[in-house]
Amino acid sequence: MRGPTHRPAVHAVSGSPLGAAHPRQEGPTDLRLVPPALAAWATAAVVLDAPPGWVAGVVALCVIAAGRLLLTGRDRVRGARPDRLRLPEPEPEPEPEPEPGRGPEPGPESWASWPRRLLRSSWSKASAAAVLLCVAAAAVSGGLHGADLRRGPIPEAARQYDRVTAEVEVTSDPRLTRPRIKGNHATPTAILLDAEVRHVERPDGTVTRTRTPVLLIVDAGTGTGAGAGPGPGARPGAGPVPEPGSGPGPGSEPEPTSASGPGPEPRPDSGSGPEPGAASGRAGSPWLSLLPSTSVRVTAQVAPPLSGGDRIAAVLRVRGGGPPTVVGQPSATQRFAGELRGRLRAATDGLEPDARALLPGLVVGDTSRITPELDEAFRATDLTHILAVSGANFTIVLALLIGPPGRAQRIERRGLAPRLGLPLRATALCGGALTLGFVIVCRPDPSVLRAAACGSIALLAIATGRRRSLVPALATAVLVLVLYDPWLARSYGFLLSVLATGALLTLAPRWSAALRGRGVPPRLAEALAAAGAAQTVCAPVVAVLSARVSLVAVPCNLLVEFAVAPATVLGFATLTTAPWAMPVAEVLAWSASWPAGWIADIARAGAALPGAGIDWPGSWTGALLLAGAIATLVFVGRRLLRHPWLSGACGVLLLLVTVQPPPLTRVITGWPPPDWRFAMCDVGQGDATVLAAGDGSGVVVDAGPDPILVDRCLRALGITRVPLVVLTHFHADHVAGLPGVLRGRSVGAIETTGLEEPLDQAEFVHRQAAVRRIPVTRAVAGERRRTAGLDWQVLWPPPSAAPGSWPVPGPEPEGPNDASVTLLVRSAGLTMLMLGDLEPPAQQALLRSPAGLGLEAVDVLKVAHHGSAHQDPDLIRRAAPRLALISCGAGNPYGHPAPSTTAALEAGGAQVLRTDVDGAVTVGGGDDRLLITQD
Repeated sequence: MRGPTHRPAVHAVSGSPLGAAHPRQEGPTDLRLVPPALAAWATAAVVLDAPPGWVAGVVALCVIAAGRLLLTGRDRVRGARPDRLRLPEPEPEPEPEPEPGRGPEPGPESWASWPRRLLRSSWSKASAAAVLLCVAAAAVSGGLHGADLRRGPIPEAARQYDRVTAEVEVTSDPRLTRPRIKGNHATPTAILLDAEVRHVERPDGTVTRTRTPVLLIVDAGTGTGAGAGPGPGARPGAGPVPEPGSGPGPGSEPEPTSASGPGPEPRPDSGSGPEPGAASGRAGSPWLSLLPSTSVRVTAQVAPPLSGGDRIAAVLRVRGGGPPTVVGQPSATQRFAGELRGRLRAATDGLEPDARALLPGLVVGDTSRITPELDEAFRATDLTHILAVSGANFTIVLALLIGPPGRAQRIERRGLAPRLGLPLRATALCGGALTLGFVIVCRPDPSVLRAAACGSIALLAIATGRRRSLVPALATAVLVLVLYDPWLARSYGFLLSVLATGALLTLAPRWSAALRGRGVPPRLAEALAAAGAAQTVCAPVVAVLSARVSLVAVPCNLLVEFAVAPATVLGFATLTTAPWAMPVAEVLAWSASWPAGWIADIARAGAALPGAGIDWPGSWTGALLLAGAIATLVFVGRRLLRHPWLSGACGVLLLLVTVQPPPLTRVITGWPPPDWRFAMCDVGQGDATVLAAGDGSGVVVDAGPDPILVDRCLRALGITRVPLVVLTHFHADHVAGLPGVLRGRSVGAIETTGLEEPLDQAEFVHRQAAVRRIPVTRAVAGERRRTAGLDWQVLWPPPSAAPGSWPVPGPEPEGPNDASVTLLVRSAGLTMLMLGDLEPPAQQALLRSPAGLGLEAVDVLKVAHHGSAHQDPDLIRRAAPRLALISCGAGNPYGHPAPSTTAALEAGGAQVLRTDVDGAVTVGGGDDRLLITQD
């Protein structure tokens, strides 16, 4: 409490004889809670795996040491002489507001003085005792939570891979895995649920009570889209795997919760194609309709987690895909929350795909409709915090209740509360009720609790304008959350949340003041400072998660910031009105679809830029290197701001690096050359080839396994029009990247083989074509086409390619590989033979077929099946290529290309280039020469 002696100083600073109406009276930031919070965080992360004896020893030592420190301190106070007692130090004078046009003056609150003040203010005996007690509390909490993973019969059953019958209680919303490309097929879809085993039934009929956290994996079955093939945008390694410990998946924690904080995590152009099974499967599988707190009886095989450090003791795999056996209904609270979430989905059903996917995620964290393609765009632009339940979204809703920043405690406060006649205490109660409702509807998962805590802190900051006092509040939130759920101590999402919130409370105000001092408008300065500060502190951690650094994160976060608030407010209004007035809710949802669509468009546009991000080492060493690079950039940037022309030049250079205009890129790198005729893209373990068909136009043969990689290659080649896409066969490593080919390009038609196997991949291609109204035709031997100086002939398959009706003499080819579309291409005097994935039986049949009898030596050979050992030597001798191109992935498990194949090609006089070593390759030239250029 300030005494009368300080009031004249305050009035003097205000410049008014009566004093300022709202003088700043903040002292230095109180950092005493920071060491206890950090100590509890570190302790919880360590003791989760520690043996009980070690935990008990740590607790005992900390309690004894803390007690001794407290007793010693009290004895000294009692024995101190009165004349030696120190008088309380006078409170510091309030800081004057910076003059307009000037940045903040360096003083005791400078960031450089934080370590000194931290040591000076924190390490009294009482503070040291507080640290020890917090360590003890965290050890107790972490030890108890860690013991849940080791007690009961489930851990032993996991080690033995037993099959058990158990009663489990669902603790999360179900979610579908996204298919990953493994070789030539997509992994099947499965349903994931977090759960706790409550009863285990042994073979002898005895029942054991327990409480063990597990991951439940259920075969999705045909009703959920399993067998639908990879969703648009699916890529190798993307999405969750059906086992824990292999990286973040849906509902995991890789994203920050700050409004401007970056995330690790992708989304596409309008009409991105059908939604993955997660959307349709909700109605197709009864497992996907289970609510948290539901109890089900399962018979499952038990397996240990793939890696240690997970918050589950085992994985329970339920085979068969049958409906669940429900033995306990969900709680009334969860039924109410589930009804609200279902009504919100129903209100958004009639919207465009982007808004239909984004609005439930913005409001309640329901990302079941987010396509893999859209998710990839959000990851590339560090906007994934928008898709998760975010403290920023919660802050927006509470700010609507209490009004704009700094007015919550003023007579002229704004917001809904004063208009409803609510006093401050009633407003606080309403805010608490809103917080509770937020946690219930969005599920009390760790990420939701984290969002509520961090959102409340950010709200307190904007409501009171006392940002310095918010550092202790942040430390308190960290301490409480870690003690409540020690597993947060190992969560990347929790780390990103704390870093982003801390940056908004400490760095952002100073950077904003510095920008205002250099003439930047206040609102723009605050937005730039918030986005830049959050990105600066979070980028090293994001690099560990994604092995990539986004160069467009700050501008994309700035561009979507003004759309997040209206989308969130209208989305929450839709949520509250849907149960009782669905027509009104649909109108509100339609209104919210405009800002939601803008957010998706920005994510796609940013992700589509050639220089949107750069690869970075995905390790803590890489994080340290990035932190050093960012610190250097900040140090240099502060000095660049003093030189506007130099700052502008650096901005233009960064813009060119990000946009990478094709003419400029071609001049600097020499790739692609202006007269290229054929191009083989580097798409990993798969095929994607482009045939030049005029300025900005090209025929694409196969799309590879990854939409991102094939799209990036087509953009580098300057392809904006695709008169024809030829898919040689329906294996995933040739067709899963089709959404990347279709993204933002005019496509005339898709031509495929007649053998539609595997069926799920064939259906995926037809769905992609149907959404964009692209005709699908069938290629047969003898077909000839020509466009813009490019002509080609289909050599294979024959008109009847179904097994059992093969028209060519000899052994009947087997499987989709032998039904591959084979092309003989001519362009500018060059010839290219493209064999798809033909195996030796089909290669021999091709030589005997009418179309293959006239086959002569070619300039370029696209080697069949990624250069595998299964090649027909007669076909290689007949083709006699000057250049052999092999498309394969680095370190692929199949050993492609086979040494015997490359040796045979080189023995025939061919130069062999492979994408895993040589990267993307273009071929140009004429009849007597080849011009080969490598990316």
